[in-house]
Amino acid sequence: MPTYVTLYRYTDQGIRDVRNSPARIEAAKQGAEKAGGKVKGVYVTMGAYDLVSIWEAPSDEMAAAMMLAQGSLGNVTTQTMRAFTEDEFEKIVQNLPEF
Repeated sequence: MPTYVTLYRYTDQGIRDVRNSPARIEAAKQGAEKAGGKVKGVYVTMGAYDLVSIWEAPSDEMAAAMMLAQGSLGNVTTQTMRAFTEDEFEKIVQNLPEF
């Protein structure tokens, strides 16, 4: 299953309601599972981003839908990256075209 890393920043609305953030994280985990995905970890961070999550989804389309759904609530903005395992990376490199 594809893996994703998402960087989150609280919006003004999200930081004003930060006390409910743990419940929102739990709801996101449950939503991912209902969609056939899995949240592997959520980390509160210091610096440019407030949270980081590592998660899986059945497809890029489902991952995009999950991020749009989270963003539509207005509590966070997101930046999501597709992450490849070392084995996946090795296969990619093996298939590099010759120029």
